[in-house]
Amino acid sequence: METYSLLRQFADSWVLLFLFLFFVGIVVWALRPGSRKVHDDAGRIPFRHEDKPATGGKAKEA
Repeated sequence: METYSLLRQFADSWVLLFLFLFFVGIVVWALRPGSRKVHDDAGRIPFRHEDKPATGGKAKEA
């Protein structure tokens, strides 16, 4: 068996299985119960300074 065929069979079986398990692990890690606070905080970033008016880069002169 030539090297290309051997590596192709390895990639088609074990590497595919590894990448699938890696993907499932990332999904489980992202959806774990302890990460809810972190995700909620990241989702509120655009609204953190909503009470302050935008100055448009320049301060108004009195």
